[in-house]
Amino acid sequence: MSVTTTVEENHRKDPSSPEKEAEKRKQRWAFWGRKWRRLDYFKLTASLFVHSMAILAPFYFSWSALWVTFLFYTIGGLGITVSYHRNLAHRSFKVPKWLEYLLAYCALLAIQGDPIDWVSTHRYHHQFTDSERDPHSPKEGFWFSHLLWIYDSAYLVTKCGRRTNVDDLKRQWFYRFLQKTVLFHILGLGIILFYLGGMSFVTWGMGVGAALEVHVTCLINSLCHVWGTRTWKTNDTSRNVWWLSVFSFGESWHNNHHAFESSARQGLEWWQIDISWYIVRFLEIIGLAYDVKLPTESQRRRMAIVR
Repeated sequence: MSVTTTVEENHRKDPSSPEKEAEKRKQRWAFWGRKWRRLDYFKLTASLFVHSMAILAPFYFSWSALWVTFLFYTIGGLGITVSYHRNLAHRSFKVPKWLEYLLAYCALLAIQGDPIDWVSTHRYHHQFTDSERDPHSPKEGFWFSHLLWIYDSAYLVTKCGRRTNVDDLKRQWFYRFLQKTVLFHILGLGIILFYLGGMSFVTWGMGVGAALEVHVTCLINSLCHVWGTRTWKTNDTSRNVWWLSVFSFGESWHNNHHAFESSARQGLEWWQIDISWYIVRFLEIIGLAYDVKLPTESQRRRMAIVR
């Protein structure tokens, strides 16, 4: 028997071989050939609803509905970036509890999940960036990192384990309450929008507004690990994508972020637009934000790529 044949047979027998693991990963995140959990169906249904409303939106156009889209995108988007990401996931600044909860509630209305779920996934992403345990690495495919990972909760548990990295949130009644009642808040928002403006407000708010914000958030996970520039020496594929910075409220300075994870400011240069940082800085100026974290000059010198 040849050496080549022996190696190939050993790989077929060994479930831990790279080829076997790669094939296993491909099978796990597919829509078929795996067991779907109730949570997967819930997330897929929410996603289909948002995108269906966006498709219907042109049939219910009104100028006032465009303002609803803008408000939905801005309030929900800044909720995600300022609250879920910088405040809760990385603790890059602190605010009074009433304001922390208000910002988190704005993020909840972006239809991207409850704080415990979102923050836990993001912390695991930074803990295992671009490794086999990363919840959404583009090494498993661009579309996997962009959106498909969301619909396979069992795969996430297999890679990362249970949500044991968010005990700080689980100890607070407000976040436990949001986790258990997230569906009712989204339904309530839909009812309010329908009452105020009928299907026009629903389709342009929860459809176009939510869909745009979801995909901008997803582009940070996918595009910002594939295309762009690198300024800092990080052990991952993170990139800065300048043209996405306005739409993402500063989140697309992703190489900056992975270099200095706890920094409240991600657009580190004066010309790097970071609307989320402007919000945090404003809150700091008026005394509502404190313990605001920024990278020191020595940290920047140590992480800089010498050109």
